[in-house]
Amino acid sequence: MTTTFLTPQQLADRTAAAVEAAVAAGRELGLTVTDPTVLHDVFSVVVHLAPSPVVARIPTVLPRPDDLAALARRQQDELDVTRWLGDRGVPVIAPSPLVPREPVQRGGFSMTLWPFVEEDRDKEPDYVANAESVADLHAALRAYPGRLEFLSAAEPGFIAESLARLDRHPGLIAAAELDRARREWQVLEPLVRSRRAFEDRFPGVELQPIHGDCPPANIFSGVDGDLYADFELVTLGPVEWDLAALGPEHEAAYDRGARRNGTRPLDEEVLGFVNALGMLRAIATLTLAPQLPDLMEYLKPAVDKWQTMPFAGGISS
Repeated sequence: MTTTFLTPQQLADRTAAAVEAAVAAGRELGLTVTDPTVLHDVFSVVVHLAPSPVVARIPTVLPRPDDLAALARRQQDELDVTRWLGDRGVPVIAPSPLVPREPVQRGGFSMTLWPFVEEDRDKEPDYVANAESVADLHAALRAYPGRLEFLSAAEPGFIAESLARLDRHPGLIAAAELDRARREWQVLEPLVRSRRAFEDRFPGVELQPIHGDCPPANIFSGVDGDLYADFELVTLGPVEWDLAALGPEHEAAYDRGARRNGTRPLDEEVLGFVNALGMLRAIATLTLAPQLPDLMEYLKPAVDKWQTMPFAGGISS
């Protein structure tokens, strides 16, 4: 089966449609929007609804683009968590106070609205320092009272569906690699599908609200300081998930932060589990490449690295 990728024109049309939907939604909410400016366009289109100090984030590359209800539920979790953190003085990009704190659906998209924060473009990201800071974020999140799903950030349904149909796209992954991925999934799937199975396999490893999407890479450098951002995959899970695939230097930095604030250090066995699980999620993401052709360039190094790693992160079935 030939894999068909979106053309540059189709990608541009999708971006334009997302911007149009965001502008219309902003105006309906009473915002003045005369000069919309796209700030970012990869998995989501992020557009400043200028001159209003509001930014719309519109997810456009999704496993199930038509399931706006499921997307909106996750977006509401993000809005609730970030508002809760902001109310407690945690440095976070919280929802815009100028509009209702809820997802907005328009033109076949579901979007969230945030304050415009000026970026410090001269500051180079320090991912090691950021990893240490994540321990502080975890300490703050421990008290979050809202209900979150167990390891929803791993998207087990997406992994299972993707591994089941990747053999129809031989240009995306070799047969031997797909076979290994499927065998690893047989080992790992029960531990991500069931909180009880996870807790039985890793006794004493506490679960808590976590960021869900590599927070060391999602700390925004604002002109007035760093802010935790992009909680789109916020979930309940082990803190190790937020350090998956980052390596020993970042893990050591996190442990320094944990010692400083009195929380637990990372567990080696759980790291093995989340590293392997994260790699399977990356392989599943290959199925999104037709929607975002540049993904192949970014995912190939991850697939190459995965092949050097212990099978299923050293977790036995």
